[in-house]
Amino acid sequence: MAIKNIAAFQQTLGNADAKGWTSKVGNEFGTSGFKIEAPSVGPAGTGEAKTFGEFLQDSLGKVNELQQEANVAMEKLASGESQNLHETLLAVEKADISFRTMNQVRTKVLDAYREIMKMQI
Repeated sequence: MAIKNIAAFQQTLGNADAKGWTSKVGNEFGTSGFKIEAPSVGPAGTGEAKTFGEFLQDSLGKVNELQQEANVAMEKLASGESQNLHETLLAVEKADISFRTMNQVRTKVLDAYREIMKMQI
């Protein structure tokens, strides 16, 4: 149940031109684009800010990694290479929880988008 094609999702984000849209909105309202400030998301905890698209892309990558780890653990258990059922179940549950969380975030982002589109200017 891993995300099969992360490149397709990245292409979709690229097609939406989020950077161009945020800079356009930022210029109209006197700000310089939207940033998410998170001290621990930069490489080695540098504290650099990431855009929402970068943050989302990193999160999707982590979910995909967990899905792939769970698939490998299940394959090892099924082939008899591994006898550790507990670690396999933990990997599967981690992947399931991360996928459900990602799905909820997706739903919230879509709801926010729909709400913004309903606003009258």
